Amino acid sequence: MEKLESLVEAIKNRVQWITKKKKKSKTSNPYMKMGKSASVKMEIKSRNARRLIDRTLEAADHPGKIALPS
Repeated sequence: MEKLESLVEAIKNRVQWITKKKKKSKTSNPYMKMGKSASVKMEIKSRNARRLIDRTLEAADHPGKIALPS
């Protein structure tokens, strides 16, 4: 009878372990987040600067019509 009880306990423990593992894997992201390299940061700054310059030039072409970006 003890063998049956120990078998049931082993099965319960295994099922609990599997369900915990499944819950954990759903919430955790399998990929690591990578930081931006210096060249990517420079590219982002360059694009933002280009957009600001374009908006400023457009505002200068139509004085009083378009507000300058802040």
